[in-house]
Amino acid sequence: MRPIYASSGEWVALLQGIYLYDTRGECIGWLVGREVHTLDGFYAGELSDDGRVLRVRIRPSRPRRPLPPAAPKVLPPATVALAPMFAELPWHVIDVFEEEPEVFQFVSELRPDWEE
Repeated sequence: MRPIYASSGEWVALLQGIYLYDTRGECIGWLVGREVHTLDGFYAGELSDDGRVLRVRIRPSRPRRPLPPAAPKVLPPATVALAPMFAELPWHVIDVFEEEPEVFQFVSELRPDWEE
């Protein structure tokens, strides 16, 4: 398992094979080459060499991808290594987990609660 970090150094995800998991072990996306896609099949960004998910600020239009086979369940580790020191990003590149973490939320998390 490879830890994925935000630019702040916070551990935000895990990469196991082609699947991206949150810190609770729930699948939140997958990779096609270096491209990261959400569970809805939409492009989220690129996996950088230093372990961040980055994309250009103005989101490029890309076709929606069909979902891969169901992701296996994983048990995340209790701790991960500290994040490396990251280089500052140019203005036109954003860290997806810093600027748009809601991209990886489940549909149920985006809907208002039933009690309201």
